[in-house]
Amino acid sequence: MSKPLRVLHSTKPYAQHVQGADAAGVVRLKPLNPTVRLSELVASLSIGTDIGMGQPEGQALRTCHLALGVAREMGLDQKQCADVYYIALLRFVGCNSHADQDAAGGGGDEMAMRRALAPVISGEPQELVPHVVRHVGAGLPAGKRVRVVAGMLAAGPKQARAVTTATCEVARMFATQLGLGAALVRALGYQFEYWNGKGLPDGVSGEQIPIAARIVMVARDLDVVTRVGGRQLGEAMLRRRRGRAYDPAVADAFHRHAWSILAGIEEESLWDQVIEADPMPSDPLDADGLNVALECCAQFADIKCWFTRDHSPAVSNLARRAAANLGLDAIDVETIAAAGLVQELGKTGVQNGILESQRPLTNSQWDTLRLSTFLTQRILARCHGLEAINALASSHHERLDGSGYHRGLTGDRISKAARILAAADAFKALTSDRPWRTRLAPDAAARTLGAEVKQGKLAHDAVEAVLGVAGHGDTLRRKTWPSGLSDREIDVLRLISLGRTNREVAERLFISPKTVGRHIENIYAKIGVSTRPAATLFAMQHQLLS
Repeated sequence: MSKPLRVLHSTKPYAQHVQGADAAGVVRLKPLNPTVRLSELVASLSIGTDIGMGQPEGQALRTCHLALGVAREMGLDQKQCADVYYIALLRFVGCNSHADQDAAGGGGDEMAMRRALAPVISGEPQELVPHVVRHVGAGLPAGKRVRVVAGMLAAGPKQARAVTTATCEVARMFATQLGLGAALVRALGYQFEYWNGKGLPDGVSGEQIPIAARIVMVARDLDVVTRVGGRQLGEAMLRRRRGRAYDPAVADAFHRHAWSILAGIEEESLWDQVIEADPMPSDPLDADGLNVALECCAQFADIKCWFTRDHSPAVSNLARRAAANLGLDAIDVETIAAAGLVQELGKTGVQNGILESQRPLTNSQWDTLRLSTFLTQRILARCHGLEAINALASSHHERLDGSGYHRGLTGDRISKAARILAAADAFKALTSDRPWRTRLAPDAAARTLGAEVKQGKLAHDAVEAVLGVAGHGDTLRRKTWPSGLSDREIDVLRLISLGRTNREVAERLFISPKTVGRHIENIYAKIGVSTRPAATLFAMQHQLLS
């Protein structure tokens, strides 16, 4: 018979349990391995973008290797080559920011839609439209497919501009957060511009497009198309898009050099090839740099769904404080905190149509959902130095009775750290809104967790520790908001970041939709964005959704 739950409190601030806390009681995350480099974490994120874009794992690495090889053949200097390198890896890091929109327009499966569009992403209308009709929505019931294709064609350039603008803005914000150079950040805004000025989002043309962006566009397209139809199809694409989407000089350079570069790729050692090829290798990340990179991972994962946009940092914070109160040593506490930030990376590979479903999931959909922790493991698997973090992050859905996923671990095979992370994740999920239910009050969530303890799923001491720190965070009341935002603008920003329409915001705040629109315009002007996905990322980066 299980013991009754008691809330495990401590009279000291949680950080004072941990060696290395500063005077303010803040634990600084220390690198768990001194060899973790920015290039490795960005390359890991690129695996996530491959999955989110419906591409085979390693597609961005191949793009990077190919683009960098051609850039060197063209005589680009070291700094320009470094821009090529990171743009190739970060080009689609904004994909999750509009996954909900893409899924809504793609019949619930944003990855299938993106995979179908990949060969013609840089094509002109005469190439794009027939391809959409033939390939988008394949596998859907006939009536649903007709609606998907018709909706995509009707949305046309307006929707494409909105998506490309969001992708570029979000990618630039991530690159800025990671401390990458100004030229690289600028170039990420030109990823979908065409040489002839008919690209998106701004119709920039010719030499106005940074050379790094011009090279990466061709590299990605060529890799995708040659995988579909081989060299012959790739060469035909280069000829067809030369002088249109592609800079003629860049297209000619790929025609001369791409095939030998592609032939030299060894899939089993591709990761090592790309990491070793970094034109400007950085020093190992320090404590702050590692924490920022892991926070970017959290934001990349959490932005995918409106109801998870404050999830991972909250889980990290809960788990860290609970672990400290249970007396775990400093390294274990740091590992748990880091794992909480990256635990949801694998959700990138689960269709939004499943994640946002208000109906009970089918067996097939459950199988897909259970793959999420496996995908987290895959995304981080090659990043040397994060092995302990990865093992823990990919175990947060394990349950003591073996009913969890993806390994089906039981009892003592689940570490104490993993038990704490599981309890923290469950509490945060229960006390947050979901498409199929409203959030539970903390007391109701505690009763639900207690029932899971009695059923032998969650650990008694882990749940006690999480409940003991829940609601007792070290939040400070702000006197000012970032970028000069007003209290009302913060209210509006929070609501639109959580997926609310202008009308829903108006009803919630007792103002008119027109007033909401004016507030949104002011918010955009103050924070320097033009899309809701970018505004949402701003709110996440500044921890405005907690």
